[in-house]
Amino acid sequence: MDRKITPLNKLHLQNIINESYNSAMRSYQKLITLACFAIITSCVTTPISNKSALIMIPLRQEISLGKQAYNQILKKENDSEDKDSFALVEQVGLRIANVSNMPNLDWEFHLIESKQQNAFALPGGKVAVYTGLLPIAMNEAGLATVMSHEIAHVIARHGAQRMTRQLILTAGLMATSISLNNSKQKKIIMAALGVGIVYGLTLPFSRTNEAEADQIGLTYMARAGYDPNEAVRFWKRFADVKEGKEVPEFLSTHPADESRIALLNRYLTRAKIDYNTLKIKYGLGKTIQLKEIAPDIDKNESALPSPRPIPSVSIETLTQFELGHHSHME
Repeated sequence: MDRKITPLNKLHLQNIINESYNSAMRSYQKLITLACFAIITSCVTTPISNKSALIMIPLRQEISLGKQAYNQILKKENDSEDKDSFALVEQVGLRIANVSNMPNLDWEFHLIESKQQNAFALPGGKVAVYTGLLPIAMNEAGLATVMSHEIAHVIARHGAQRMTRQLILTAGLMATSISLNNSKQKKIIMAALGVGIVYGLTLPFSRTNEAEADQIGLTYMARAGYDPNEAVRFWKRFADVKEGKEVPEFLSTHPADESRIALLNRYLTRAKIDYNTLKIKYGLGKTIQLKEIAPDIDKNESALPSPRPIPSVSIETLTQFELGHHSHME
């Protein structure tokens, strides 16, 4: 015999449905609240530029990854034997580091023997300059322009910002699970840090990151006692190198175009205020005394494969050196 649905039963059924719906909504609201809380607590303010950024990578982990990447790169590189130039690089670097917003990092500097016009800095205060960049730097202030720009990427945690974007794109990957020991993650991590699959060459940050690094770097070099006007002259020299010639490695990832120089001129006002208030100024500093650069040495040069782009990672410039396929990355 069929049971009739009475109004009372209908009411009871409706109550069950409502209760289930409300329970599901409460769970959903909790998830949304937790997600919002995570995003809010992951937002940081970048020094100097005062811009907000979403970073879901703990600073300690970011520093650890930077140190690992740095050591892997240096295993394949040759330090310059030019002690005077190295001393200058270290001196300029320490002056900038001491006025940065992370002076207590374990700062380390290397001058790499290579014709590449390149420099990079990694989380943890790990900095390298290539001897091929010195002729264009010309003096301490020119060198400070490059080094302060690269150090600014570290202070602004641009690498961690890019890793955060990769976490979001690769849903399900937890920040705590990121490791260079994971071959699938290694290339993405290296690219996010700015060295990617390109051996001995920083990869391009976004235009926003580059402009922010210019702004922060200009302030740092001024506070370190170097004439900030030299920054504009330095990038103009790079622009001159670019015209009619093959684009140098460093320039290809850090374009020195008219818009960049125009922005630098805008940032100069604040930088000059910092510079003019200093009691000790170095101005342009010493002129860099250049020594003959030895040919690049690469034991695996003849066997190097062509680099391949990584999905979801923006790479504008690739060279013949691919990190992911060489012994120093193993």
